[in-house]
Amino acid sequence: MVVKRLAIVADIHGNHRALQAILADIAVMKAELIVSLGDNIGYGPEPEEVVQALRRHQVVSVMGNHELGLISRSYYSRLQDAARESLALTRALLSAESLAWLKNLPTVHIRDDARFVHGCPPESMTVYLFSPTENRLQRVFASYPERFCFVGHTHVFGLYTEQEGYVVKKKLAVGRVCLDSEHRYLLLPGSVGQPRDTVNRHAKYMVWDQAEGWVELRAVTYDVAGTVRLLAERRFPMVNARRLV
Repeated sequence: MVVKRLAIVADIHGNHRALQAILADIAVMKAELIVSLGDNIGYGPEPEEVVQALRRHQVVSVMGNHELGLISRSYYSRLQDAARESLALTRALLSAESLAWLKNLPTVHIRDDARFVHGCPPESMTVYLFSPTENRLQRVFASYPERFCFVGHTHVFGLYTEQEGYVVKKKLAVGRVCLDSEHRYLLLPGSVGQPRDTVNRHAKYMVWDQAEGWVELRAVTYDVAGTVRLLAERRFPMVNARRLV
């Protein structure tokens, strides 16, 4: 069954207050399905609450590199100090049930001629797509057959199109963009829980209406101060809080 309208979220990073605000906005937008691009945990102070909310809302999720850090000792050892310390605290805050759910996430989800992956298609959890060159984008588009691909990991938002071998970066701002029926698209919806774009620190996510042919980048305010306080109370690295403000 094809879903008409999807909400795509990424990089929640244990920020339950941001996720709550996003879920309320998704309800207003009347999305029929929510897909998470991974990194549901890590950095943020409420990983258990985040996982429980995702499961309660039947969110389809792929695995991010922070979930990978929970199950791969070798990858965990390669992370930066703040990420490792945050994951150690995260593990202690997760129930056995939530930990099992995170460990069993797939690397990629495919539906309705769209691919969902955390880092870089076709299925990398760890490779970034920061300011890719045109040559690299051509290789990326050639690596998967679907018309649409949604990726996270960078904590910023972006939109690239491909038609007849040519790849173009399109300007993407908060708001709605119409999609050309003859183009392929690579889209980055930004971060819910730890945005690193230059617009604002609001939680970001994307709505995709397949029937009407548009995507909309949404920016939602939430209780940043409450998240910052809880980070301090639970002794997460202070760099995590600084990134929010």
